[in-house]
Amino acid sequence: MRILYQLLVGLFLMLQGVAGQPHLPSPHQPCLGLNGRCFPGICRHPYYWIGTCSNGFSCCRRYTEA
Repeated sequence: MRILYQLLVGLFLMLQGVAGQPHLPSPHQPCLGLNGRCFPGICRHPYYWIGTCSNGFSCCRRYTEA
């Protein structure tokens, strides 16, 4: 089971390299890894909430139309 886990992690890292993302987002700044910004309080327009930052602020991403 441990070998399967290591193989899956290796596959994940290879796929990230192929996708053009050379490293994992820092565990201390997961909001930046989601292309977001930390704001105090709630997210206001044109941003929407995607999570919580490590300091307790709201992690917000800009709304874009596709």
